[in-house]
Amino acid sequence: VQLQASGGGLVQAGGSLRLSCAASGRTFSSYTMGWFRQAPGKEREFVGLISWSGGRTNYADSVKGRFTISRDNGKNTAYLQMNSLKREDTAVYYCAAQLTGKEYYSSSNYGYWGQGTQVTVSS
Repeated sequence: VQLQASGGGLVQAGGSLRLSCAASGRTFSSYTMGWFRQAPGKEREFVGLISWSGGRTNYADSVKGRFTISRDNGKNTAYLQMNSLKREDTAVYYCAAQLTGKEYYSSSNYGYWGQGTQVTVSS
């Protein structure tokens, strides 16, 4: 599967953005989708994931209650809705996919990656 993330941009603290991850291929609905981010000088970190059916989600503590992941398997697209954004959310955001069906938090378990989209939160 090929992934393309989009929707990043510059937003003021407290604002919202919705990122999209468009996938090619007819097996999108088989993949667990993850979102990760990487800030300058920091390691890539887990943001959240959604199961292949969309029935289960899991989030990092730092974004829980503010970010929501969803997917539309008919459109081969996953989404990351980000609300109440903080300066510390500034990072390049990546979507990723894996076929194990398990809820992995480590980026090393994801075999397919989008190119990343920059999110900058200003104060």
